[in-house]
Amino acid sequence: MRGSATGPIAVSSDTDAEDSGDEEAVTEFAYFCGHEQWHPEQLVEHARLAEQAGFDMLVVSEHFHPWVDDSSAAGFAWSTIGAMAAVTNKVAFATGVTTPLWRYHPAVVAQAAATLDRLSAGRFNLGVGTGENINEGPLGFKFPGYTERAARMSEALQIMRRLLDGEKLTFGGDYYQTDRAKLYSPPLGPVPIWLAAGGPKSAALAARLADGIITSVKDPATTNERVLGPARKAADAVGRAAPRILATRWSVLAENEDEAWQALHPWRGLRAPGRLEAVDPADLRERADLLPREEVLGRYSIVSDSDQIVETYRPLIESCSADVVTLQMTSMNQESLIKMLGSEVLPRLRAIAA
Repeated sequence: MRGSATGPIAVSSDTDAEDSGDEEAVTEFAYFCGHEQWHPEQLVEHARLAEQAGFDMLVVSEHFHPWVDDSSAAGFAWSTIGAMAAVTNKVAFATGVTTPLWRYHPAVVAQAAATLDRLSAGRFNLGVGTGENINEGPLGFKFPGYTERAARMSEALQIMRRLLDGEKLTFGGDYYQTDRAKLYSPPLGPVPIWLAAGGPKSAALAARLADGIITSVKDPATTNERVLGPARKAADAVGRAAPRILATRWSVLAENEDEAWQALHPWRGLRAPGRLEAVDPADLRERADLLPREEVLGRYSIVSDSDQIVETYRPLIESCSADVVTLQMTSMNQESLIKMLGSEVLPRLRAIAA
């Protein structure tokens, strides 16, 4: 799969537009690989299985710390994706997401993206976001408010785009500088940059400076109001096409609440109070475990079979018109889940999208 300046080229199914000559974009489907739950060698195997299952893309989280400290992992995503590229042939990759603001200079992120694009034969997409303190604070960085984070991201997007497009760049910003920086192992082609957005400000920034938006959907109407609508308006104001949309949604495959709680163990801190400011996963674990179990479970979609999975992700196609729909799922047997998604879920979601 080759990336383009406006997003990855859609992969057609056996019966879709490729045979009919219709050149309209086809909805793609991504599988989420969570470094906060699985160790890198496990995720490499998940990537191989997800490609076999028919997924078009892998969205790979990039974290320094996980969300809890008692049942978790935190591998180095850039290395993991390189290993994933070696065991796959067609599936695309996207960081979901990395923060090019403190731990990495944006020029270093551009270099990493270019390297992975070469190692994957042009299958890499760069997903970025303004971050959480749990990844920056442990290394001694001050995590400022959104206004500064957005200003930093504005500069970072410019630097990464220009370097990935082949420029020898001297850049003097308020936060980042480069002096004749250039990627001497450039990407094989244009690398799409996707910016995570959960509200109108980040959506507008993505519309102005990125190629696509990554957004987590809980309520489609809210996503349309707070993210997709503002993005279209901001793009129109600067004469750009509306950004492509990569929509994610969390769900847990489980037969009952006890099984769902076990499957969610590595992720329960994700919904704990103070998530953005926390440094130590132990703090998030303690806060999450003080909450009623049903309150934590209520923040995820609990599904027990393929029918419920299809209905959980249908709104991302029909209501959000997502270009890429990401199945962000956990279970007690992830390998079996991936195979079931390929045989029972993806064909039905593709039919809905068609």
